[in-house]
Amino acid sequence: MNEAYPWIALGGALGAMARYWFATAVTALTGPAFPWGTLIINVSGSFVIGFFGTLHTSLDMKAFVMVGICGGFTTFSSFSLQTLELARGGNLFRAALYVLSSAALCLAFVWLGTQM
Repeated sequence: MNEAYPWIALGGALGAMARYWFATAVTALTGPAFPWGTLIINVSGSFVIGFFGTLHTSLDMKAFVMVGICGGFTTFSSFSLQTLELARGGNLFRAALYVLSSAALCLAFVWLGTQM
């Protein structure tokens, strides 16, 4: 077994619990009319994955934070980092295609899931 797996599992559990707690707390404060909690989670998770992506630290620490915590807290952080990497690599068309196709496909499939 990869030695990072236990760290990823722990980070994922912590991230998922933090997401649930934070989203619930923000909704209690702001009401359910707009998903402020999810927006803040996605933005802050994007910041954290971007920050740790540039740190010179161990791969286990990066796996714990970037895959574990951020993966449990928000997958939007991974999407944001991958889009930025495409754009920085000069692949602006691919970055735009990724953004548009992700939004369209995810909305379509979340709708499809609600129809089951």
